[in-house]
Amino acid sequence: MMAQRSERRRIHLDQSDLLCTKGCGFYGNTAWQGLCSKCWREENQRDKQKQIQDDCALAERLQREEEEAYASRQQKAQSQAAVTPFNKFEERKTKEKSSKVNTVTKFFTPSSKTPPKKDATAPLDSQSSPSTCSTANRPSSADTDLATREFIDFLKPLKYGRQIFRQCRAFTESMAYKRDMGVEDMSECAQDFYQSLSERLHTQFKGTEMLALYLFTCAVLTLMVLLLGSSEYVEGIMDEVERYMTTRLYKEVFCPETSDDEKKDLAVQKRIRALHWVTTEMLGVPVDEEIPEASDSVVKAITDVIELDSKRVPKDKLACITRCSKHIFNAIRISKKEAASADDFLPTLIYIVLKANPPRLQSNIQYITRFCNPSRLMTGEDGYYFTNLCCALAFIEKLDGKSLNMTSEEFDRYMSGVQVSPNWPPVDGAALSQVHERLDLLSGLGERQELVMERARQMESDLIDWTDEVEQNVQSILETFEARNPPVVTSSGSAATGAAAVSSAIDSDNVENEQLPPPLTPQVFAG
Repeated sequence: MMAQRSERRRIHLDQSDLLCTKGCGFYGNTAWQGLCSKCWREENQRDKQKQIQDDCALAERLQREEEEAYASRQQKAQSQAAVTPFNKFEERKTKEKSSKVNTVTKFFTPSSKTPPKKDATAPLDSQSSPSTCSTANRPSSADTDLATREFIDFLKPLKYGRQIFRQCRAFTESMAYKRDMGVEDMSECAQDFYQSLSERLHTQFKGTEMLALYLFTCAVLTLMVLLLGSSEYVEGIMDEVERYMTTRLYKEVFCPETSDDEKKDLAVQKRIRALHWVTTEMLGVPVDEEIPEASDSVVKAITDVIELDSKRVPKDKLACITRCSKHIFNAIRISKKEAASADDFLPTLIYIVLKANPPRLQSNIQYITRFCNPSRLMTGEDGYYFTNLCCALAFIEKLDGKSLNMTSEEFDRYMSGVQVSPNWPPVDGAALSQVHERLDLLSGLGERQELVMERARQMESDLIDWTDEVEQNVQSILETFEARNPPVVTSSGSAATGAAAVSSAIDSDNVENEQLPPPLTPQVFAG
């Protein structure tokens, strides 16, 4: 019966649900409306081109209306009597018209503050030096300095290392111009930079390969190996570029003030706390936490998904998600004694997220989506596990009674706290008697603790009374002593009590025994 309930409640996710809705074969993302980064960028560029065309048409229409209005006013003025005092007035109107036309044209042209984009097809060694905007006034941290040194050391052996560093440094410095831009526009700039740099690296590397093929007449198999190696080589460079750029720009681009990421984080955390009652049976999770090895893997998975927030580089954050997913697969394998499937993985991942409630989960997902190297999210195991995490979060946000195979009224009772625990299977008599025994033991411990606390309070009261009694006795003795020993006059003429007089007499010079013989001195006898 329980097996049937678990099978009926199993969350199913087909492989096609993770792919781009355009059918390009890459992994999609809920933040990009189910598209991959490539298709999403193409859609955005198409929309932006249409918006630019609409803006240009609007600017031309406004300019044409201004010119027609001006011509109409000019004709009207000419039809009237041409009076000399009105010449200056007409001249001023002409200037106002010219100013308005220039304002409209200027509004729909790029800002002069924005640095010009470099040609994506230009070779690496033809790129200019960094832009003149300097970030010298921006304080640097130990992390950014270390990232810069490591990036320079990585690029030193490369042929185009100097040009790559110049471009990356110029890009990070140009972000100072984009502080007032939205985070999505900043993300688009970063994605365009990744794409253009990757294409130029591939172009340069392929040119080197063709030269090597011409010189050494490589075989077809060797050429395939070189092509494969070139892709891995470029991806390695792009990983270091991503590490350098995101470390330097982390404070500006992670959960920026211009976005609503923080608001979404609070909503997700509140939602997960409200779903604390969801159990493995409700989700159909095939993990037995009674097995020590499986429980240990669950704890490690929770630790990895929480550690996600402590990393700065998107690649490191994806590594945390990958480790968490592998621990989940290990827990399922230990529990089922067989390899886990995709239908087993997603419910378990949802359960891990509910149990961990990782901090700033929405901000971390958005940060990875916006500023990670796009090729890493589109393919590979990192992209697969990240897409599953996005699906898990989307499932949690839309979770309802139907998702857990329960009625809406029952789901509302759990969410409101009226029903605080699920309907567990009936407990046998031995377990129930054991529970009663432990409750009796707890009750007895409570009574003993109350008795100990009562005795402690009584001891505290007795100690206070004893302290007061000792102080009174000491004070009484001092008063009796002073009454029996009145003050005496010392040799210096001052009055003192008996104790003080005795101390003064002891410490004074003994003038009566000045004729005492000197002390004996030790003598040495020869043997």
